[in-house]
Amino acid sequence: MTRTLKTARRGPPTGQGRRMVVFLHGYGADGGDLLGLAEPLAPHLPDTVFLAPDAPEQSVANPSGFQWFPIPWIDGSSEAAAQAGLMRAADDLNAWLDLALGAEGIGPENTVLFGFSQGAMMALHIAPRRAQAVAGVVAVSGRLLAPEHLGAEARSKPPVLLMHGDRDDVVPPQSLNEAKAALDGAGFEVYAHVMAGMGHGIAPDGLGVALSFMREAFGLGGYGGTARD
Repeated sequence: MTRTLKTARRGPPTGQGRRMVVFLHGYGADGGDLLGLAEPLAPHLPDTVFLAPDAPEQSVANPSGFQWFPIPWIDGSSEAAAQAGLMRAADDLNAWLDLALGAEGIGPENTVLFGFSQGAMMALHIAPRRAQAVAGVVAVSGRLLAPEHLGAEARSKPPVLLMHGDRDDVVPPQSLNEAKAALDGAGFEVYAHVMAGMGHGIAPDGLGVALSFMREAFGLGGYGGTARD
């Protein structure tokens, strides 16, 4: 049985949106951590619903936040527990996404998954394994899990934007190059952006690049400014 994910939401009333951005938060945070990005993005993404589910498990490292799956080097869990947690969280997130698409009346072709850190890992894991491609994936400061299985398990190949700070001390910056190599090798359309001087976070230039990517993915055309304009 899949677990219910509490969800924060911004945008037009249910059933009236034409596009959807799903924010997937990092380890120890919650949906509200990324939902604030809707404020600068919404004026440039008309008729877009922004959803941000909480991960299904209480975080071991931060009991006031949530985790998608355990991380051994943070919480002392085993690799087996982490792998089992990933698989269960993937089932939870896929079930939640199916319900959200139906409730909002928005198709996957008009949906972008925007993940940060552990949320980026989830986005990169589930999107290729869904039968119907989403419009795109924005993965910030994350990693591609089990890259050796991607080619055999990919059922759809949405465009992917990878972003990483070059001073990230939580998830190594080289994770971007490793993910890009695997995605390129599996035939994905991949874009990459390095946020100079940025640690484990989202810099203004990165948000602008993400906005341009999402506008293209939604068929709205590129955007030459920044998300703060």
